[in-house]
Amino acid sequence: MKTTARGMAWVAATLVGSLGHGAAAAGDLTANVAVSNNYIWRGLTQNENGAAVQGGLDYTAGNGFYAGTWASNVTYLPGDPFSYEHDLYLGIRGGETLLWDVGYLYYNYDQAANYDFSEAYVALGWNGFTLKYSTLVQTERDESLDAGTRGVGPTPDYGFGSASYVALDYAYKLPNEITLGFHVGRHDGDFARSFNAFTSRDYVDYNVSVSKGNFKFMVTDTNLSTGDQYGSCTTGTCGGFGPDTFSILPNNNREVKFVVSYTMPIDL
Repeated sequence: MKTTARGMAWVAATLVGSLGHGAAAAGDLTANVAVSNNYIWRGLTQNENGAAVQGGLDYTAGNGFYAGTWASNVTYLPGDPFSYEHDLYLGIRGGETLLWDVGYLYYNYDQAANYDFSEAYVALGWNGFTLKYSTLVQTERDESLDAGTRGVGPTPDYGFGSASYVALDYAYKLPNEITLGFHVGRHDGDFARSFNAFTSRDYVDYNVSVSKGNFKFMVTDTNLSTGDQYGSCTTGTCGGFGPDTFSILPNNNREVKFVVSYTMPIDL
């Protein structure tokens, strides 16, 4: 669940903020360390709006193949079993005028969380625009644990291709090495609702960012409302599913968020 860019310089210049972490030239091994006042993934806070410390390691070969790993602290509710996210990814990219990227990404969490999952993705980049599609490959989450909950209904589907995220990004270069970024994305599927603890089937996130060097400032929001989140129904029948047993409303995922981050690349 990452938001910074990885890969060769010619990819990073066009596919800003949509294809991964770090920055590596062909055949290079690099690392990166980052700090942020909030870890946002697909428009949603991953650490209760608290600070995040993150880092990654990337390798890119001359033929366009890349692989890497990345980690961050995470927490979604007070006392929940989540403490870290550790990602592993690999893929291949290429192109000149029309850039392309195909890869696989595995999201690993604490064993007690029981929420590891993986996605396959494909992205196309052209003239500052990036269109990326990600789909669920598998998850260790047992569908029976969520059957009958208000978010996914009586027969949740966590199979291959049952959840997806599509995003469109645009990066515009300003003078003085400043980049202005625009993003809109849509997350859909039963697993997306289970992991994010939402009662609506899908949601849209969007942001505007300004970056210079290693610094980035972002304003991000979603189309979620109070009624789309667990914790919004505490009495009555709640649509036949009963009152919510926990609340994520303190995360304020329905409100505008301001994020400041600094990423330090490290050549190895």
